Amino acid sequence: MQILVINSGSSSLKFRLLNSSKNYELIAKGLIEKIGLRRSKVRDHKEALKLCLESLEGKQIDAVGHRVVHGGEKFTEPTKITPRVIREIKRLSHLAPLHNPANLQGILACKKILKRTPQVAVFDTAFHQTMPDHAYLYGLPEKLYKKHAIRRYGFHGTSHKYVCNEALKLLRTKKAKIITCHLGNGSSITATINGKSIDTSMGLTPLEGIMMGTRSGSIDPAIIIYLQKKLKLTPQKVDHLLNNESGLKGFSGISSDMRKIYQKSLKGNSRALLTIRTLSYQISKYLGAYFAAMQGVDAVVFTGGMGEKAFYIRAQAILGLASIKAKIDPRKNRKNELKIHHKDSKIKVFVIPTNEEKQIAIETHDLLAKI
Repeated sequence: MQILVINSGSSSLKFRLLNSSKNYELIAKGLIEKIGLRRSKVRDHKEALKLCLESLEGKQIDAVGHRVVHGGEKFTEPTKITPRVIREIKRLSHLAPLHNPANLQGILACKKILKRTPQVAVFDTAFHQTMPDHAYLYGLPEKLYKKHAIRRYGFHGTSHKYVCNEALKLLRTKKAKIITCHLGNGSSITATINGKSIDTSMGLTPLEGIMMGTRSGSIDPAIIIYLQKKLKLTPQKVDHLLNNESGLKGFSGISSDMRKIYQKSLKGNSRALLTIRTLSYQISKYLGAYFAAMQGVDAVVFTGGMGEKAFYIRAQAILGLASIKAKIDPRKNRKNELKIHHKDSKIKVFVIPTNEEKQIAIETHDLLAKI
Protein backbone atom coordinates (compact mmCIF):
# COMPACT_ATOMS: atom_id res chain seq x y z
CA MET A 1 0.00 0.00 0.00
CA GLN A 2 1.32 3.44 -0.95
CA ILE A 3 0.20 6.06 1.54
CA LEU A 4 0.23 9.81 1.05
CA VAL A 5 0.78 11.59 4.37
CA ILE A 6 -0.48 15.17 4.54
CA ASN A 7 0.49 17.73 7.19
CA SER A 8 -1.56 20.81 6.41
CA GLY A 9 -0.69 24.11 8.08
CA SER A 10 -2.42 27.48 7.82
CA SER A 11 -0.23 28.54 4.89
CA SER A 12 1.65 25.35 4.03
CA LEU A 13 1.16 21.77 2.93
CA LYS A 14 3.85 19.21 3.69
CA PHE A 15 3.54 15.78 2.09
CA ARG A 16 5.26 12.40 2.03
CA LEU A 17 4.50 9.29 -0.03
CA LEU A 18 5.52 6.03 1.67
CA ASN A 19 5.34 2.35 0.73
CA SER A 20 4.01 0.16 3.55
CA SER A 21 5.09 -3.06 1.82
CA LYS A 22 8.74 -1.93 1.93
CA ASN A 23 8.98 -0.89 5.59
CA TYR A 24 7.42 2.49 4.80
CA GLU A 25 10.16 3.44 2.38
CA LEU A 26 10.00 7.09 1.33
CA ILE A 27 8.99 7.40 -2.34
CA ALA A 28 8.59 11.16 -2.61
CA LYS A 29 8.24 14.27 -0.46
CA GLY A 30 7.55 17.96 -0.80
CA LEU A 31 6.52 21.22 0.83
CA ILE A 32 4.26 23.92 -0.59
CA GLU A 33 4.45 27.22 1.30
CA LYS A 34 2.83 30.68 1.35
CA ILE A 35 -0.63 29.30 0.57
CA GLY A 36 -3.18 32.11 0.37
CA LEU A 37 -0.64 34.80 1.23
CA ARG A 38 -0.30 38.06 -0.65
CA ARG A 39 1.42 37.69 -4.05
CA SER A 40 1.35 33.90 -3.74
CA LYS A 41 0.35 31.94 -6.83
CA VAL A 42 -1.23 29.27 -4.64
CA ARG A 43 -4.60 30.62 -3.54
CA ASP A 44 -5.85 27.77 -1.33
CA HIS A 45 -5.18 24.24 -0.11
CA LYS A 46 -7.02 22.71 -3.06
CA GLU A 47 -4.55 24.33 -5.45
CA ALA A 48 -1.68 23.25 -3.19
CA LEU A 49 -2.90 19.65 -3.28
CA LYS A 50 -3.12 19.79 -7.08
CA LEU A 51 0.54 20.86 -7.18
CA CYS A 52 1.36 18.02 -4.79
CA LEU A 53 -0.39 15.49 -7.03
CA GLU A 54 1.27 16.91 -10.15
CA SER A 55 4.64 16.22 -8.56
CA LEU A 56 3.47 12.67 -7.84
CA GLU A 57 2.07 12.08 -11.34
CA GLY A 58 2.25 8.42 -12.32
CA LYS A 59 2.68 7.28 -8.73
CA GLN A 60 0.01 5.15 -7.08
CA ILE A 61 -1.84 6.53 -4.04
CA ASP A 62 -3.84 3.90 -2.15
CA ALA A 63 -4.69 5.93 0.95
CA VAL A 64 -4.18 9.32 2.58
CA GLY A 65 -3.19 9.84 6.21
CA HIS A 66 -3.80 13.31 7.66
CA ARG A 67 -2.19 14.83 10.72
CA VAL A 68 -4.86 16.45 12.89
CA VAL A 69 -3.64 18.26 16.00
CA HIS A 70 -6.64 18.13 18.33
CA GLY A 71 -9.05 15.23 18.71
CA GLY A 72 -10.33 16.15 22.17
CA GLU A 73 -11.72 13.20 24.11
CA LYS A 74 -13.72 12.08 21.09
CA PHE A 75 -10.88 10.51 19.12
CA THR A 76 -8.61 8.07 20.94
CA GLU A 77 -7.24 6.30 17.86
CA PRO A 78 -6.79 6.79 14.09
CA THR A 79 -10.18 7.29 12.45
CA LYS A 80 -11.42 6.88 8.89
CA ILE A 81 -12.63 10.26 7.68
CA THR A 82 -16.38 10.59 7.15
CA PRO A 83 -18.71 13.61 7.08
CA ARG A 84 -19.36 13.04 10.81
CA VAL A 85 -15.62 13.03 11.58
CA ILE A 86 -15.17 16.24 9.59
CA ARG A 87 -17.92 17.90 11.64
CA GLU A 88 -16.26 16.78 14.88
CA ILE A 89 -12.84 18.10 13.84
CA LYS A 90 -14.47 21.43 13.03
CA ARG A 91 -16.31 21.43 16.37
CA LEU A 92 -13.01 20.89 18.22
CA SER A 93 -11.33 23.81 16.45
CA HIS A 94 -11.84 26.10 19.47
CA LEU A 95 -9.31 23.93 21.33
CA ALA A 96 -6.69 24.35 18.58
CA PRO A 97 -7.68 27.45 16.58
CA LEU A 98 -4.29 27.71 14.84
CA HIS A 99 -4.15 24.06 13.82
CA ASN A 100 -7.46 22.22 13.37
CA PRO A 101 -8.93 24.62 10.77
CA ALA A 102 -5.74 24.29 8.71
CA ASN A 103 -5.75 20.49 9.08
CA LEU A 104 -9.38 20.50 7.99
CA GLN A 105 -8.59 22.50 4.85
CA GLY A 106 -6.16 19.79 3.78
CA ILE A 107 -8.77 17.10 4.43
CA LEU A 108 -11.48 18.92 2.45
CA ALA A 109 -9.10 19.49 -0.46
CA CYS A 110 -8.28 15.78 -0.58
CA LYS A 111 -11.94 14.83 -0.37
CA LYS A 112 -12.66 16.93 -3.47
CA ILE A 113 -9.74 15.71 -5.57
CA LEU A 114 -9.11 12.14 -4.35
CA LYS A 115 -12.79 11.26 -4.01
CA ARG A 116 -12.44 7.46 -4.04
CA THR A 117 -9.24 7.24 -1.99
CA PRO A 118 -9.75 6.22 1.67
CA GLN A 119 -8.57 8.85 4.11
CA VAL A 120 -7.60 8.59 7.75
CA ALA A 121 -7.16 11.20 10.48
CA VAL A 122 -4.32 10.60 12.94
CA PHE A 123 -4.64 12.85 15.99
CA ASP A 124 -1.74 14.37 17.95
CA THR A 125 -3.77 14.11 21.14
CA ALA A 126 -4.87 10.47 20.72
CA PHE A 127 -1.71 8.94 22.21
CA HIS A 128 -2.30 10.79 25.47
CA GLN A 129 -5.87 9.59 25.94
CA THR A 130 -4.53 6.75 28.10
CA MET A 131 -3.62 9.23 30.86
CA PRO A 132 -5.51 8.61 34.12
CA ASP A 133 -7.88 11.30 35.39
CA HIS A 134 -5.57 12.29 38.24
CA ALA A 135 -2.95 13.21 35.59
CA TYR A 136 -5.14 15.06 33.10
CA LEU A 137 -7.46 17.02 35.43
CA TYR A 138 -6.63 20.50 36.72
CA GLY A 139 -7.44 21.84 40.20
CA LEU A 140 -10.50 23.68 38.89
CA PRO A 141 -14.25 23.36 39.56
CA GLU A 142 -15.54 20.13 38.04
CA LYS A 143 -18.10 21.95 35.88
CA LEU A 144 -15.29 23.53 33.85
CA TYR A 145 -14.25 20.05 32.78
CA LYS A 146 -17.76 18.70 32.36
CA LYS A 147 -19.15 21.65 30.40
CA HIS A 148 -16.09 23.13 28.72
CA ALA A 149 -13.70 20.16 28.40
CA ILE A 150 -10.90 21.99 30.22
CA ARG A 151 -8.27 19.35 30.93
CA ARG A 152 -4.77 18.29 29.92
CA TYR A 153 -4.72 16.83 26.39
CA GLY A 154 -1.05 16.78 25.47
CA PHE A 155 0.46 17.11 21.99
CA HIS A 156 3.26 15.69 19.81
CA GLY A 157 1.55 12.35 20.40
CA THR A 158 2.60 10.88 17.05
CA SER A 159 6.25 11.70 17.72
CA HIS A 160 6.17 10.39 21.30
CA LYS A 161 4.49 7.17 20.15
CA TYR A 162 7.02 6.60 17.37
CA VAL A 163 10.16 7.08 19.46
CA CYS A 164 8.67 5.18 22.40
CA ASN A 165 8.06 2.16 20.17
CA GLU A 166 11.58 2.44 18.75
CA ALA A 167 12.99 2.52 22.29
CA LEU A 168 11.02 -0.59 23.23
CA LYS A 169 12.63 -2.35 20.26
CA LEU A 170 16.08 -1.29 21.46
CA LEU A 171 15.25 -2.54 24.97
CA ARG A 172 13.90 -5.77 23.42
CA THR A 173 10.78 -5.70 25.53
CA LYS A 174 7.18 -4.51 25.42
CA LYS A 175 7.22 -3.67 29.11
CA ALA A 176 9.27 -0.65 30.14
CA LYS A 177 9.02 2.76 31.77
CA ILE A 178 10.23 5.33 29.26
CA ILE A 179 10.36 9.13 29.28
CA THR A 180 10.34 10.68 25.81
CA CYS A 181 11.58 14.25 25.33
CA HIS A 182 10.46 15.92 22.08
CA LEU A 183 12.57 19.09 21.99
CA GLY A 184 12.27 21.60 19.17
CA ASN A 185 10.59 24.93 18.55
CA GLY A 186 7.70 23.29 20.38
CA SER A 187 8.73 20.94 23.17
CA SER A 188 7.00 18.36 25.33
CA ILE A 189 7.96 15.53 27.67
CA THR A 190 5.91 12.36 28.13
CA ALA A 191 5.97 9.53 30.65
CA THR A 192 5.04 6.10 29.27
CA ILE A 193 4.52 2.68 30.79
CA ASN A 194 4.53 -0.28 28.41
CA GLY A 195 4.05 2.02 25.43
CA LYS A 196 1.11 3.94 26.92
CA SER A 197 1.17 7.63 27.86
CA ILE A 198 0.47 8.20 31.56
CA ASP A 199 1.44 11.89 31.81
CA THR A 200 2.72 14.68 29.58
CA SER A 201 3.95 18.24 29.97
CA MET A 202 1.68 20.09 27.53
CA GLY A 203 -1.86 20.79 28.67
CA LEU A 204 -5.11 22.18 27.31
CA THR A 205 -2.92 23.94 24.74
CA PRO A 206 0.72 23.57 23.62
CA LEU A 207 1.67 26.52 25.86
CA GLU A 208 2.12 24.50 29.06
CA GLY A 209 5.32 22.69 30.00
CA ILE A 210 8.96 23.61 29.52
CA MET A 211 10.24 26.80 27.89
CA MET A 212 10.09 26.53 24.08
CA GLY A 213 11.23 28.50 21.05
CA THR A 214 8.79 31.38 21.53
CA ARG A 215 6.38 29.95 24.14
CA SER A 216 6.83 30.70 27.83
CA GLY A 217 5.94 27.24 29.08
CA SER A 218 4.31 26.93 32.51
CA ILE A 219 4.07 30.15 34.54
CA ASP A 220 2.12 31.36 37.57
CA PRO A 221 -1.40 32.03 36.16
CA ALA A 222 -1.53 35.23 38.21
CA ILE A 223 1.12 36.70 35.92
CA ILE A 224 -1.53 36.93 33.21
CA ILE A 225 -3.83 38.93 35.49
CA TYR A 226 -0.92 41.12 36.55
CA LEU A 227 0.02 41.88 32.94
CA GLN A 228 -3.55 42.79 32.10
CA LYS A 229 -3.93 45.10 35.09
CA LYS A 230 -0.46 46.57 35.51
CA LEU A 231 0.54 46.95 31.86
CA LYS A 232 -3.02 47.36 30.52
CA LEU A 233 -2.51 44.51 28.06
CA THR A 234 -5.53 43.02 26.31
CA PRO A 235 -6.06 39.22 26.42
CA GLN A 236 -4.93 39.11 22.77
CA LYS A 237 -1.68 40.92 23.56
CA VAL A 238 -0.97 38.68 26.54
CA ASP A 239 -1.63 35.64 24.36
CA HIS A 240 0.80 36.96 21.74
CA LEU A 241 3.41 37.70 24.42
CA LEU A 242 3.26 34.21 25.91
CA ASN A 243 3.10 32.34 22.60
CA ASN A 244 5.26 34.44 20.29
CA GLU A 245 7.61 36.65 22.29
CA SER A 246 8.63 34.47 25.24
CA GLY A 247 10.51 31.18 25.62
CA LEU A 248 14.06 31.02 24.29
CA LYS A 249 13.46 34.15 22.20
CA GLY A 250 12.31 36.38 25.02
CA PHE A 251 14.34 34.85 27.83
CA SER A 252 17.68 34.92 26.01
CA GLY A 253 17.12 38.14 24.10
CA ILE A 254 19.15 36.46 21.36
CA SER A 255 17.01 34.10 19.30
CA SER A 256 14.38 31.36 19.39
CA ASP A 257 17.00 29.11 17.77
CA MET A 258 19.04 27.20 20.34
CA ARG A 259 21.94 26.85 17.90
CA LYS A 260 22.45 30.63 17.89
CA ILE A 261 22.14 30.76 21.67
CA TYR A 262 24.76 28.02 22.00
CA GLN A 263 27.19 29.92 19.76
CA LYS A 264 26.82 32.96 22.02
CA SER A 265 27.37 30.77 25.09
CA LEU A 266 30.73 29.62 23.69
CA LYS A 267 31.80 33.26 23.78
CA GLY A 268 30.78 33.55 27.42
CA ASN A 269 27.50 35.39 26.93
CA SER A 270 25.91 35.23 30.38
CA ARG A 271 22.32 35.29 29.16
CA ALA A 272 22.98 32.50 26.68
CA LEU A 273 24.57 30.39 29.42
CA LEU A 274 21.62 31.05 31.72
CA THR A 275 19.13 30.12 28.99
CA ILE A 276 20.80 26.74 28.46
CA ARG A 277 20.97 26.11 32.19
CA THR A 278 17.36 27.11 32.76
CA LEU A 279 15.97 24.92 29.98
CA SER A 280 18.12 21.97 31.08
CA TYR A 281 16.93 22.46 34.67
CA GLN A 282 13.29 22.46 33.57
CA ILE A 283 13.80 19.22 31.63
CA SER A 284 15.52 17.68 34.68
CA LYS A 285 12.53 18.57 36.86
CA TYR A 286 10.15 16.75 34.54
CA LEU A 287 12.46 13.73 34.37
CA GLY A 288 12.55 13.60 38.15
CA ALA A 289 8.80 14.08 38.47
CA TYR A 290 8.06 11.29 36.01
CA PHE A 291 10.59 9.03 37.73
CA ALA A 292 8.48 9.51 40.87
CA ALA A 293 5.16 9.13 39.01
CA MET A 294 6.22 5.82 37.45
CA GLN A 295 8.27 4.67 40.43
CA GLY A 296 11.27 4.15 38.22
CA VAL A 297 12.59 4.72 34.70
CA ASP A 298 14.18 2.25 32.30
CA ALA A 299 15.06 4.70 29.52
CA VAL A 300 15.03 8.35 28.50
CA VAL A 301 14.67 9.28 24.82
CA PHE A 302 15.61 12.59 23.22
CA THR A 303 14.10 13.51 19.84
CA GLY A 304 13.11 16.55 17.76
CA GLY A 305 15.47 19.06 16.18
CA MET A 306 16.97 20.19 19.49
CA GLY A 307 16.68 16.85 21.24
CA GLU A 308 18.63 15.12 18.47
CA LYS A 309 21.42 17.71 18.16
CA ALA A 310 21.82 19.76 21.36
CA PHE A 311 24.25 17.48 23.24
CA TYR A 312 24.90 20.24 25.80
CA ILE A 313 21.21 20.32 26.77
CA ARG A 314 21.07 16.51 27.09
CA ALA A 315 24.22 16.46 29.22
CA GLN A 316 22.93 19.00 31.75
CA ALA A 317 19.42 17.54 31.83
CA ILE A 318 20.60 13.99 32.58
CA LEU A 319 23.06 15.31 35.17
CA GLY A 320 20.00 16.03 37.29
CA LEU A 321 19.37 12.26 37.50
CA ALA A 322 22.87 11.46 38.77
CA SER A 323 21.49 10.44 42.18
CA ILE A 324 19.56 7.57 40.55
CA LYS A 325 22.69 6.58 38.64
CA ALA A 326 21.78 7.91 35.21
CA LYS A 327 24.98 8.78 33.38
CA ILE A 328 25.83 9.93 29.85
CA ASP A 329 28.96 8.95 27.92
CA PRO A 330 30.35 12.39 26.90
CA ARG A 331 31.95 11.13 23.68
CA LYS A 332 28.83 9.29 22.47
CA ASN A 333 26.63 12.20 23.49
CA ARG A 334 28.68 14.78 21.59
CA LYS A 335 28.54 12.58 18.47
CA ASN A 336 24.74 12.30 18.78
CA GLU A 337 24.93 8.51 18.75
CA LEU A 338 21.86 6.31 19.14
CA LYS A 339 22.88 5.05 22.58
CA ILE A 340 24.53 7.79 24.63
CA HIS A 341 24.39 6.29 28.14
CA HIS A 342 27.58 5.37 29.97
CA LYS A 343 28.26 1.66 30.46
CA ASP A 344 27.74 2.15 34.20
CA SER A 345 24.42 3.95 33.82
CA LYS A 346 21.37 2.30 35.42
CA ILE A 347 19.11 4.10 32.93
CA LYS A 348 19.41 3.81 29.16
CA VAL A 349 19.56 7.11 27.26
CA PHE A 350 18.75 7.15 23.54
CA VAL A 351 18.80 9.76 20.77
CA ILE A 352 16.15 8.64 18.30
CA PRO A 353 15.24 10.77 15.26
CA THR A 354 11.49 11.16 15.12
CA ASN A 355 9.49 10.19 12.04
CA GLU A 356 5.94 11.42 12.47
CA GLU A 357 5.09 10.85 8.80
CA LYS A 358 6.07 7.20 9.06
CA GLN A 359 4.00 6.80 12.23
CA ILE A 360 0.97 8.37 10.51
CA ALA A 361 1.45 6.00 7.57
CA ILE A 362 1.73 3.00 9.92
CA GLU A 363 -1.48 3.93 11.73
CA THR A 364 -3.29 4.62 8.46
CA HIS A 365 -2.26 1.25 7.06
CA ASP A 366 -3.13 -0.66 10.21
CA LEU A 367 -6.60 0.90 10.46
CA LEU A 368 -7.49 0.27 6.80
CA ALA A 369 -6.18 -3.29 7.03
CA LYS A 370 -8.80 -3.99 9.70
CA ILE A 371 -11.70 -2.59 7.69
